Amino acid sequence: MKISLIEYDAGNLPSVERALARQGVACERAATADAVRGAEALILPGVGHFGQLMRTLGARGLIAPLAEAISRGTPLLGICLGLQALFSGSEEAPGDAGLGLYAGQVAALPATAKLPHMGWNQLQRKRASALLEGVPASAYFYFAHSYAVLHQGPGGAAEAAGDAAVATCDHGAEFVAVLEQKNIFAVQFHPEKSAEAGARVLRNFVAHAASLRAAAQSRR
Repeated sequence: MKISLIEYDAGNLPSVERALARQGVACERAATADAVRGAEALILPGVGHFGQLMRTLGARGLIAPLAEAISRGTPLLGICLGLQALFSGSEEAPGDAGLGLYAGQVAALPATAKLPHMGWNQLQRKRASALLEGVPASAYFYFAHSYAVLHQGPGGAAEAAGDAAVATCDHGAEFVAVLEQKNIFAVQFHPEKSAEAGARVLRNFVAHAASLRAAAQSRR
């Protein structure tokens, strides 16, 4: 299976490519609508500003093709800002709409916490997770963000995600760290910077994406 990384000038895209290459996974950059529509599986990497991400995707004509691909069942992994983009919007950029796959607004982490939340932290698992299969419960992951889908707070974003929120983390407030629902996967941490635990998450995504694609083809 070939993984297509959505190209919008994200700073972490090369490191995601290297992380996949270390595992022998073929990948390519998807910078056009046709590339997104034709992808076998997609990764939306995330570093930067919510508004800049959504405006760049819009300027490149990638929002509608991305939504179409997801609705057809194409597996998607959102990373960091790529998780936040799945929601209706963010306090970081009030005038810019997100992809709207989940209702609610991404919110700022509490000012009482050291911001940005940068460094290693653990997860609290809420239910079984395909992405976290085989990952020790004690594992640490690398985070770098100031906004999140707060588990309790303004916007109701975590409530809108419902059972799709399979793991949370805490930094001043509890926030959604892992989302899974059908063909949609997303993590607030950076798997490409999270050593063996992150490598296992990427392997799990690739394996699960391949199984989803095989199941879809068998139904045709």
